[in-house]
Amino acid sequence: MLDKLTTETRNERTMHLDRMDTSELLAVMNEEDAKVAEAVRQQIPQIAEAVRAITDALRSGGRLIYMGAGTSGRIGLLDAVECPPTFGTSPDQVIGLIAGGSNAFIKAVEGAEDRQELGAQDLQRLQLTSSDAVVGLAASGRTPYVIGGLAYAKEAGAVTISVSCNKEALISSIADIAIEVENGPEVLTGSTRLKAGTSQKLVCNMLSTASMIGLGKVYGNLMVDVQPSNEKLVERAKRIVMEATGCDFTTAEQTLELAEHKAKPAILMILTGCSYAEATEKLKRTEGFISPAVGEL
Repeated sequence: MLDKLTTETRNERTMHLDRMDTSELLAVMNEEDAKVAEAVRQQIPQIAEAVRAITDALRSGGRLIYMGAGTSGRIGLLDAVECPPTFGTSPDQVIGLIAGGSNAFIKAVEGAEDRQELGAQDLQRLQLTSSDAVVGLAASGRTPYVIGGLAYAKEAGAVTISVSCNKEALISSIADIAIEVENGPEVLTGSTRLKAGTSQKLVCNMLSTASMIGLGKVYGNLMVDVQPSNEKLVERAKRIVMEATGCDFTTAEQTLELAEHKAKPAILMILTGCSYAEATEKLKRTEGFISPAVGEL
């Protein structure tokens, strides 16, 4: 079956890759990479459907769970671990699973991706429910670990989404929503950490970011639920408050102190003149959205 997959076919432009000089090689890689964004754009209707499903799941108390093997699994994990500092989610709200367990992020666990039952078992350990959304990532579209996970998730009533880089992928037939980004053959035959990996990262960026926007975690284009867990993010929170309100640095710093270092209520306090308690209550009524909370006045 491999010889029928676009991700496994040879790229006619790089048949003599080993004889190209460095500049020529890099130019070809860059030109091939430039095709990825367009391939992703072709799947925006399917990605939008997936975003709506994920947003509904998260709003109802469910989780977003990525699962994959190798590069695909690492990309899902990367997106998951960035959500708490960026959007203020709890660590168990967006989760990344990789075949072979967390150690496989650093070092490959041979054979783990070939067992369907491991995908189901990992979801069982998370106590998957029908409120969750599961995104199966597999460049080939046929990774057994992902197949097993998606099949189990579907039986459990969870929303299932597949992300592959081949048309008519096997995982597409299992998932409720199928995203198939066909990037064409890789520069290095079969090396799906290249264009396929890039496209999966772009799709994950869209899925998480757009879903979080739908949950009120963004005001304008500012990440107002950022968690100031290090010095850089503390300073970013101050700049976010300044940008959102037009206030000076001192006001932003002082208001953040009153708001327990949370940018969202601090912004509302400055814009409306309310207290931290009042800002918190307003945001509860508007389900975390700042604009309607400001409009309450």
